[in-house]
Amino acid sequence: MRKTAIIFGLPLSLFAMMMVSVIASLLVIIFSFGFGIISGVFIFNSALYIALIRSVNNPQVFHVAKVFPTIISNKKNSGFDYEKD
Repeated sequence: MRKTAIIFGLPLSLFAMMMVSVIASLLVIIFSFGFGIISGVFIFNSALYIALIRSVNNPQVFHVAKVFPTIISNKKNSGFDYEKD
């Protein structure tokens, strides 16, 4: 089985989402001067990181059905059922 890349305990896609959140938070901090907003952004990023770590450790929370079928075949279906009842 192939291992996936893990950065700070998160798969690459979730780490990218976390970095987008951090960059957006930095923009909010730069253009706002309130201590409440700065502490709120810090709390939001911490909560997001904790939620992402928990979702990685417990993948049943976001269980998604498989998109692709298990068997892919190019044979044409004749419509006959060969199984006995």
